[in-house]
Amino acid sequence: MTDTVTTPTSEPGAVAPPPGPRRSYAKLAADESREDYSLRYAPHSFRRWSPATVAGTALGGIAYLADFAIGASIVFTYGFGSGLASILTAATLIFLTGIPIARACATYGLDMDLITRGAGFGYFGSTLTSLIYASFTFIFFALEGSIMAQAMHQAVGLPVEIGYLITTLIVIPIVFRGMGALAKVQAWTQPIWIVGMVLPFVVLAFEAPDAWGAFASFGGTEGAGAGFSWIGFGLGTGVALSLIAQIGEQADYLRFMPAKTETNKRRWNLAVLAAGPGWVVIGAAKQLGGAFLAFVALEAVGKTHALEPIAPQIEALKPWLGTFALPAAALFVIVSQVKINVTNAYSGSLSWSNFFSRVTHRHPGRVWYIFLNLAIALTLMEMNMFAALNKLLGFYSNVGIAWIAAVAADLVINKRAGWSPPYIEFKRAYLYAVNPAGFGAMVIASVVSILAFFGLFGTYAQAFSTFIAAGLAVVLCPLIAWATKGRYYLARPNTVNGPGAAAVDERSTHLCAECETAYELPDIADCPVRSGPVCSLCCSLDATCGDVCRKGPQSAGAPVLMPVPTVPTAATAAAPAGTQGTAPGV
Repeated sequence: MTDTVTTPTSEPGAVAPPPGPRRSYAKLAADESREDYSLRYAPHSFRRWSPATVAGTALGGIAYLADFAIGASIVFTYGFGSGLASILTAATLIFLTGIPIARACATYGLDMDLITRGAGFGYFGSTLTSLIYASFTFIFFALEGSIMAQAMHQAVGLPVEIGYLITTLIVIPIVFRGMGALAKVQAWTQPIWIVGMVLPFVVLAFEAPDAWGAFASFGGTEGAGAGFSWIGFGLGTGVALSLIAQIGEQADYLRFMPAKTETNKRRWNLAVLAAGPGWVVIGAAKQLGGAFLAFVALEAVGKTHALEPIAPQIEALKPWLGTFALPAAALFVIVSQVKINVTNAYSGSLSWSNFFSRVTHRHPGRVWYIFLNLAIALTLMEMNMFAALNKLLGFYSNVGIAWIAAVAADLVINKRAGWSPPYIEFKRAYLYAVNPAGFGAMVIASVVSILAFFGLFGTYAQAFSTFIAAGLAVVLCPLIAWATKGRYYLARPNTVNGPGAAAVDERSTHLCAECETAYELPDIADCPVRSGPVCSLCCSLDATCGDVCRKGPQSAGAPVLMPVPTVPTAATAAAPAGTQGTAPGV
């Protein structure tokens, strides 16, 4: 179930092995129509979708109703004034940090983990962020799955414990098939989702036109009051900022964006902006809308059920749909949760793949990690994590924002100042194990903000712990890069496609000396151990090379003789480089 390496024997009288690749991959790991280049650069030949299709698929994943629950929880706890300010402030911070990350992922064809490696964290430094990202995916899978189980319980009386299991199993066949299946599911379910999202607000506009005015004076259910409170604002913003790592899930789709050209640059820029940081515009609107629906339903269903998106949805639809309000609301919730949880499961499989490939030097295939991610999510659901929503998300956001803010600071500040390479280098062969610029900034910011979150520095610091995390990460990442003169970004020059390499078409390919598969230049490293080209994944999985390229003469820039890259022709360009299977169509 994993990759295997064949090494020639030198024992006397031994029979030489038949010619062939030194490394071969298990069937699931070798089939890129399912694997989706989970641990490597997404080649141009695979990025066959239009900007609109990629953006539509990425935005389909924000159909989740956790925004409803999060917005309602914030406003119920801290009141309308503080809640509104919290949601809008968090959305602004998420939008600003998401812009450079989205553009980098779409430009370089890399997911969030690979971007993090080259944006100040180093090869092993980003292993920690893979765990942070994986935890985001299974926490929110559990949250969304709980909402879906609540809907099934309301609709047909299904016990929520069984509902948790069904919500987990239902996504597996879709996520197993990769980007092609995900794109189709998001496109087919979008009309149902749009109608279900808009209809309750249309009904309330006619049936309860004064509700918005009453909502603006709502003081919450915990006695906070409708006015503004700095403590409530800080704590509410921390909860809303737990969604900042959502840009990673957007990036998992944005890496399939086609190359930007003079012909498509306007559509490309708009698609990247909308599908990258733009998700939070809709997200903030959903948080406020969810809080409003919960407020309207509060008297009829009580505080506990008002925080569950299914109950407010039913109450809003009753005036027009009567007895059909329940099945209509249940259908909407189930569709919404399937749309987001296929994304959570997909992104989780990518992050776990990245983590274990570096730790174990083995890669059985992305699809196996789907089961790991779903098992953790199911355990959280059975533990009723929904009941501890604010505390859990408030804690998580301290670490999440420190990570995202450090990456954004590197892309915006360090690269423009010349302390960071002008491109994203993600391959093991050229990176230091740990870069103190991003990794150090994130660790320091996380530790300080978590201590503040638990009250070590007083009430106000506790409330504003996420602002402390963001501020420290943004300041420390450039400061450390400047102090170290950027020396920990590159262990040696990239002579294949780095800034100093001869100008070549990056779509041209080299045959990997390990797996004997052709990959485009951005996925290739010059390897002194193999005396030739090696693809990024074979480089990552090599447990015997001893990192000679970074420790010996190669680290000083001594060249490795490389064959002339193969320039793709019209015939070969149609088939994705490095693909053993058939790429999915949309």
